[in-house]
Amino acid sequence: MGKQVNKLIDSKLLKTQLLFTLLLTLILSIPSAVAQELTVQDSKTYTIAEITVNGETSFSEQTIIAYSGLRKGEEIAIPGEKISKAITKLWNSNLFNNIEIYLKDVKNGNQAYLEIRLTDLPELNEVKITGVKKSKREKIIKENKLDKGVKVTENLITTSKNYLINTYKKDGYYNSKVAINTIEVQDSIQKARVNMVVRIDKGSKVKVKDIDFTGNEVFTDNKLKAAMKKTKQKNFIRVYKRSKYIEADYKEDLKAVIDKYKENGYRDARIVADSITVVDDKNVAIGIHIEEGELYTFGDISFIGNTVYSDEQLKRVLRIEKGDEYNGVMLEKRIADNTSPDALDITNMYQNNGYLFSTINPVEVSAEGNVIDLEIRISEGKPVHFNDITIVGNEVTNDKVIYRELYTRPGQLYKKSNVIRTIRELSQLGFFDAEQIGTNFKNPKPNEGTIDLEYSVVETGSSQVELQGGYGGGGFIGTLGLSFNNFSLKNILNKDAYTPVPRGDGQKLALRLQASQFFQTYSFSFTEPWMGGKKPVQFSTSFSHSKQFSYDYRTGRPDRSRSFNVTGVTLGLAKRLTIPDDYFSISHALTFQHYNLNNYNTSLFTFGDGYSNNLAYTIGLSRNNTYNDPIYPTGGSNFTVSAKVTFPYSLVNGVDYRALRDERNELDEFVSDTNNPEADRVEAVDRIAEIDQERFKWLEFYKIKFRVDWYSELAKKLVLKPSLEFGFLGAYNPNRGVIPFERFFLGGDGLANYTLDGRETIALRGYPNQSIQPLDENGNPTNDGGTIYNKFSLELRYPITLSQTAKIYGLTFLEGGVTYNDFHDYNPFDLKRSAGVGVRIFMPAFGLLGIDFGYGFDPVPGEFNPSRWQTHFIIGQQF
Repeated sequence: MGKQVNKLIDSKLLKTQLLFTLLLTLILSIPSAVAQELTVQDSKTYTIAEITVNGETSFSEQTIIAYSGLRKGEEIAIPGEKISKAITKLWNSNLFNNIEIYLKDVKNGNQAYLEIRLTDLPELNEVKITGVKKSKREKIIKENKLDKGVKVTENLITTSKNYLINTYKKDGYYNSKVAINTIEVQDSIQKARVNMVVRIDKGSKVKVKDIDFTGNEVFTDNKLKAAMKKTKQKNFIRVYKRSKYIEADYKEDLKAVIDKYKENGYRDARIVADSITVVDDKNVAIGIHIEEGELYTFGDISFIGNTVYSDEQLKRVLRIEKGDEYNGVMLEKRIADNTSPDALDITNMYQNNGYLFSTINPVEVSAEGNVIDLEIRISEGKPVHFNDITIVGNEVTNDKVIYRELYTRPGQLYKKSNVIRTIRELSQLGFFDAEQIGTNFKNPKPNEGTIDLEYSVVETGSSQVELQGGYGGGGFIGTLGLSFNNFSLKNILNKDAYTPVPRGDGQKLALRLQASQFFQTYSFSFTEPWMGGKKPVQFSTSFSHSKQFSYDYRTGRPDRSRSFNVTGVTLGLAKRLTIPDDYFSISHALTFQHYNLNNYNTSLFTFGDGYSNNLAYTIGLSRNNTYNDPIYPTGGSNFTVSAKVTFPYSLVNGVDYRALRDERNELDEFVSDTNNPEADRVEAVDRIAEIDQERFKWLEFYKIKFRVDWYSELAKKLVLKPSLEFGFLGAYNPNRGVIPFERFFLGGDGLANYTLDGRETIALRGYPNQSIQPLDENGNPTNDGGTIYNKFSLELRYPITLSQTAKIYGLTFLEGGVTYNDFHDYNPFDLKRSAGVGVRIFMPAFGLLGIDFGYGFDPVPGEFNPSRWQTHFIIGQQF
């Protein structure tokens, strides 16, 4: 047998040989020590004559020698650094185990014959996991990379075990245990393989039975417990925050307790000791001993190093005066509030003026008499300009679509607010996962005043498919809808761009078809958000056509010779404004609708043959500064006010509408009197139809709408959303009257089902669809909708997941609404009230889906009992 090369050959160096043998044994038993340099006296230089490999391995001899870094003909010292490095390289390859290098022979005095002895690390064959649900096993395998064929090392076993234990501890399983064993696979395959068995015992969730404070006199135990936001003592009354012990959360809460003191002047407060006592398998008790210290106040505050801003300007932002009670947490936030990226603090003040590398440090220069004198020491640095601005991750969306939304440009002065605004605008596009949009600052050069900025995005599906089928209205109703929100019109003739449709230019294309044996409706819309590609001027157009057939009561089938057709076209322009600020936008739309009746009688018109036209102009002003995720905003507001008007035809067409009104009223009375001859009554009905044809030849109205939504983050991701809505439909000429079109129908889920009268459906959960109707002069509900409505809503939301594949959040709500036909009776607070819970699911391919359970506290008009529980299915719209 050959000797190990780390043993000296010369017998006269026996003492050194024994010492080195001990060192070698330590090296082979602790692989991390192999890389350390060994210094052994009297090593001898050899030339490698030959290297051979021995052991159970599937790798070729040449591959292993290459891994070692040793070469034939190379001079090496034995013992020496190159041998140690060779063992280290083989070990770090994570391919081999039991690595040894022997000196087999020495010829001609210095010709060394080496042998590398090792075995392959085993490959993982299969994994068996016990103690968890089947649905969790695949996730464990993926997160720990326990894939078939991976090399099984001690490091893999240790890191997997620690990861699982820490994961369960984070979920409150403080006593969780994990055991990982490997079993050698015995078969004919000439490769070392093992099966892995992972045994998981989560145990019970550990709750906090007691939290006991000692040393506290300023604050009661209950106030200090309230400061601990995540670690809560067991209390069966509390439902919004369950008690469980998680070590990381507990450490944060200890800091929160000290912050409570610092916020109230006790600068020197500290936790002297804390303890965790195991009560039983399911409970622990926490003991915290506090040293409160004395009360401090702020003294003189001076600024040093500031040249860009004066002391007075900085004091207005700091907002701390001499004599104020000391508040270390507030001081920190006024210097740099890391919890809010757009906070009013001194750091943002500098960074929004280009001073990216500025530093602001408050230094206590005196604490005499419990009065803290501060120096705010400022190092301003040079103003920083952007050098390169780049985008990564946009695999579908073209660069130009992203670059035109950026508020940062090469050569532009750095402003933190512009970076934040850019992230918001990229989120609002709806093409990227808002939770994964990031910024990477590169190549900072403080002396030159330049920096590079890289935005990273993750594409998410932006196209949606609607496919529905069901029975209603006497037959099968089918719906097919396609919405492409990142369309590319210019590539529509490029067959290579169909994946499955041309995408990437940020345009929107929507197609929808709904049909049954009694009606058909088709619609098409297209939107270009940057018409011409130079400025944010949005162009939109849409076309729709609907055809309703009359019902033949004799056959139960549609009578296609009698129809009601509606054709509509809309052209729109919208532009972002810079005044009052650049969150505002103004929109214009021109809409034309043509109603054509062919021997078709409907409640909208008294005539069965004829037509009506609706040519209207809509102007809208909106402001949207919600952030960042358009599906789940956590802050900001969104308001819209619009006016839809027609031309006042009655002022110029010379028709005496008062005379027509009086004549129509007389004819109504005549028709209602059954004592009049039937033939005369029929003639009167025909005359009424002629009058109404004249009244509705061109529809005349104006319509005002207003809506505002606010979003406030009460706690992390817990969002409160108050909303207010109002709408009014009026007439220029009271003799002509308010049209039966464009009215407001309140109640239910708010989904716009198939209608021909241009009605607006307003959601009011807890009540049946479109059930909240105005009352007539006799106190009976009408069925024609209202001309006035208002609605108040309060919604509390919390996310379950905001992942790229699906965003899910739960909600609770309170809301109320009412509708009227006349301002004389209007009472905005005589509401139909409701409350309930719901859930929303957004998936890129299907849009927003949800379900709400609402309880109506009041009766619908015309009934006496409360509406009570109603279930609402939500498709595609927000409330």
